[in-house]
Amino acid sequence: MSRVTPGESADTVQREQLAMRRMTETLVEDLSENVPADQVTSAIGAAHERFAGKPIREFVPILVERIVRNELGDAEPAVRIPVPARAVAAQPEQQPSMSERAKRVVSRRGVLPLSIGAVTVTAAVAAGVTLLPGGAETPAAAPAGAPPALVRGVVGSEKVSFFRDERVVRVLADHGVRVEVEPAGSRQIATTVDLTEFDFAFPSSSPAAERIQRQQNITVKYTPFASPIAIATYRPIADLLTAAGVIAPGAVPVFDMNRYLELTGTGVQWDDLPGNTTYPVAKNILVSTTDPRSSNSAAMYLSIASYVANDHTIVRGATAEQHVLPALSKLFLAQGYTDNSSEGPFTQYLTNGMGPTPLVCIYEAQFVEAAGEGKIAADMVLTYPTPTVLSNHTLVPLNDTGDTIGKLLTEDPQLRRLAAEHGFRTGDSAEFAAIAAERKVAVPTDLIDVVDVPAYETLERLLDGVADAYN
Repeated sequence: MSRVTPGESADTVQREQLAMRRMTETLVEDLSENVPADQVTSAIGAAHERFAGKPIREFVPILVERIVRNELGDAEPAVRIPVPARAVAAQPEQQPSMSERAKRVVSRRGVLPLSIGAVTVTAAVAAGVTLLPGGAETPAAAPAGAPPALVRGVVGSEKVSFFRDERVVRVLADHGVRVEVEPAGSRQIATTVDLTEFDFAFPSSSPAAERIQRQQNITVKYTPFASPIAIATYRPIADLLTAAGVIAPGAVPVFDMNRYLELTGTGVQWDDLPGNTTYPVAKNILVSTTDPRSSNSAAMYLSIASYVANDHTIVRGATAEQHVLPALSKLFLAQGYTDNSSEGPFTQYLTNGMGPTPLVCIYEAQFVEAAGEGKIAADMVLTYPTPTVLSNHTLVPLNDTGDTIGKLLTEDPQLRRLAAEHGFRTGDSAEFAAIAAERKVAVPTDLIDVVDVPAYETLERLLDGVADAYN
């Protein structure tokens, strides 16, 4: 009863074994009046053997039960069988509303009352087989007209365009799934979003994912791609900050965070810069960010600043936290309104010019993706803070169907290539560098001056400290 695909995680193996045991108990009980128990268990073992080596495991117990009931003469009873939440997609006109889906959510240890016949076709497609009359199966693609299984995720806004890319949609459909995503700030995903509505959570950093894992008691996670924090600006601003010692020009311009914090710490304004005739405005020299109370990119920016403000040391302990909080709060409080996700300030950067947004904290991926879409003007400049942090986009599966998406994004070469085209680093540095060069974006092939994000608890206290300063 424990035959699974080689390389499956211990978690997946354990879930399948548990589902098979429960299904066996149910079948023995249901069929006991007409069929000896040993004949039932023998039929289950033979049916399970047919799926050895199949790539997607979560539907196997459903299919095994279907085969056995067909063989032993009890094909269509109404039973309670373990299934992943929303594993079976309804026809488009039958799909439930958000509130209805919420009522039907099933935990990883729960069950959902269904007729087996209602799920057989979709389950077989997802498992990579087609059931033939009598319960036989053969490897095949989805039958014509069979809808892919619906999988829902909540993701950082910078990944929405990836999931809505028609090429990505087609690749996922080839694997029997259709993904719908809703955007939210990464810290919102970890703190306020109702995750019972979703099959996977995909924030933009490890700390946010760690919080979700703790809350949901989940150990599995996937990190299919990453993107460093960068600062987007314009050529006239870059020239001003080069003269002020903040930006070091070169093939890849560098943004000196130490010098920048010196200016912000003393309240230097743009019109205080010597010889400034291109941007002589009476406002503080500040990088525009998202809201640190809800968004990951601001939290990553805070991580960089905290490291520099703490004498180039990762913040640890209450004393260090209190030491850096005044400097960190100043970076955010003077900005005024801030968006909850990284899409907002970057869209302003692309459309409104340097007047309102001379400096914007973004993900490198956003700039590279926008260049591929022809949205980067000649005077737009991408700089890299030194030090920087690598934002590891981390997917936390909330059930088995969410786990399938994590595996596909990590392992499928087509999806990895498409992620790189959307600006993400997937581990193939040569491929990413080639895409950036084709789009005429200067990026470091290898990131050297990268620092670690503070420990989960420390980062939370720093973010809470900045949030308190808002009040």
